[in-house]
Amino acid sequence: MTTKQVFSIILISAATSVGSMWAYNKITTQTAYQYPVADSGKLPSNYAGFFDGATGGAPPTDFTQAASAAIPATVHIKTKATRTASNNLPRKNPLLDLFGFDFDDDGMGGMPRSIPSMASGSGAIISEDGYIVTNNHVIEDADEINVTLNNQKSFKAKLIGTDPSSDIAVIKIDAKGLPFLLYGNSDDARIGQWVLAVGYPLTLETTVTAGIISAKGRTLNINGRQSNTPIESFIQTDAAVNPGNSGGPLISTDGKMLGINSAIASPTGSFAGYSFTIPVNIVKKIVADIIKYGTAQRAYLGINYLRDDITEEQKSQAGIKNGDGVYVMDVVKEGAAASAGIKKGDFIEKINDVTVATSADMVGQIATYRPGDKIKISYRRDGKLNDVMVTLRNSAGTTEVVKNTAADKLGADLETLSKKDANELGVKGGVLVKSLKSGGLLERSRIQEGYVILKVNGQEVKTVDEFRKAIESSGANAKLEGVYPGYEGIYPYPLKLSDN
Repeated sequence: MTTKQVFSIILISAATSVGSMWAYNKITTQTAYQYPVADSGKLPSNYAGFFDGATGGAPPTDFTQAASAAIPATVHIKTKATRTASNNLPRKNPLLDLFGFDFDDDGMGGMPRSIPSMASGSGAIISEDGYIVTNNHVIEDADEINVTLNNQKSFKAKLIGTDPSSDIAVIKIDAKGLPFLLYGNSDDARIGQWVLAVGYPLTLETTVTAGIISAKGRTLNINGRQSNTPIESFIQTDAAVNPGNSGGPLISTDGKMLGINSAIASPTGSFAGYSFTIPVNIVKKIVADIIKYGTAQRAYLGINYLRDDITEEQKSQAGIKNGDGVYVMDVVKEGAAASAGIKKGDFIEKINDVTVATSADMVGQIATYRPGDKIKISYRRDGKLNDVMVTLRNSAGTTEVVKNTAADKLGADLETLSKKDANELGVKGGVLVKSLKSGGLLERSRIQEGYVILKVNGQEVKTVDEFRKAIESSGANAKLEGVYPGYEGIYPYPLKLSDN
């Protein structure tokens, strides 16, 4: 190979290398332009205030002070209940009809059998004189409630009141100078924020777990098991919560209570990644209602709204347009919203300047108010945002306070027995139990729908008014006597009316 040929090869190789480098630089420059990287110098809008201290900086990751504040104010709740397996219920057994004996007979002459049961949960002390908040399902049906403090002192607790709709209950122990938790503000809680769950899981002693808030405004449709008017707007966290944690507090890193732990999402019944907490803004309002009035004061906006689980296809079929906020499907005639001018087709975007992106958000916000409270509703109609003041009402359409009477605790739809039915039963009159509500005293006493109440504590009752007056004057206990149409004999039921 000649010198000239060698020189030509070197020249071509050099030119090829230079060209390749130029092309590579050109391509990478274009790529960087089309796909900006994190160090491009331009700050995305979602990071506004992130690095300049405007948000106050990240919360501390040392949880010792928050745990030290929460542990002494978190209690272990143990309950005892007597479940009644009773043959006092009317039955039609084919064996009894045909042969005169019943394989279901317990050999005790049809007498009720008492089966003791025990349960365990947690609670949060909210006052120095012994008020404690927990879950309704922790103390439901309990005959005896025992509270053990972190220092191992034990007390018998009195049930102050419950609200099955929100799964909240208030109990009280006779003590003074107790440590207690301060309320935080669940509206200010942020996704990604560190939180602590405190309680007595799996019958262990006080346990603290940590996680972050992973979502807000969650609906699980679980409170419908204990109420016909469920309220759900849960804070979702990944702090480990197990059976026994129910009723315990969720704590922020500054030691304040953000809510009461209520449920877990799990195929096994134990922790599987997510837990759910009743926001403290709902808790403190319900607690105040129970202590002051004996029952929760439920406020109603007076609208039918689009549920969060409605699919896009269903919305399209119903002719519902997309928009921010909660879509108003209809308004209750002469209800709070209708009186303020809100109409079908409006989108409710804010309540007192708090954004409500979902129906769960809206339900959670309304649950923090009482009938008679005036709130600002921001709604969008035909693209225009409007503000209006709305006076919330109770279920009866008024702004009056609802008080919890002994008759209200029965949990039943009652009706005065008609003259025709009274004649067929051969009685002067009575009170028909048309339907029973879950958790009510009548359901817990094993009374069945269709029962006709004839006497209260030996006193005849012929109308619902007479029955209610008899119950209100009964004191701590009452004895009902009545019949079941189609069955022979009088069926007595004892009722424990007192919350003590």
